[in-house]
Amino acid sequence: MSLLAVASTGCAARMIPNTDVEDTDDNREVVEFVEQYRHAMEARNPGQILRLVSESYYDDNGTPTTEDDIDYGLLQERVARLAEDVIEVRYEMRYRRVTFRSDRVVVDFTYTGRFKVQTAEGERWARRLADNRLELVRENGEYRIVSGL
Repeated sequence: MSLLAVASTGCAARMIPNTDVEDTDDNREVVEFVEQYRHAMEARNPGQILRLVSESYYDDNGTPTTEDDIDYGLLQERVARLAEDVIEVRYEMRYRRVTFRSDRVVVDFTYTGRFKVQTAEGERWARRLADNRLELVRENGEYRIVSGL
């Protein structure tokens, strides 16, 4: 192995397993927090999901109109339907990047969601694959989700 190869591999950052995120204490804390959300989704547990969300939650869904905006109240209604309308959830997340800003933490990830839902025709599986971004803030020393669900 050449000296250049040794030097380049010796300086490579360690990543949190199964992520593209550098393994630091701060990044691990963020990923572990978001994993609580992922587990709550798979458990179809609206109460646990909402415990991770700030009451100042607001998401404009990336559009200029307000018709699709979601605040904490609307999010509560939608999350409550999770346990009612969805029979089973499989939710995988690939963490791409964690960015610390002065007022929040941005978590970029790719998710694959498989949802078994009840329809008029019976049970069926639906699948979603997409990139997404969660935004977190610290409230009373703990992370809370303020956008991105």
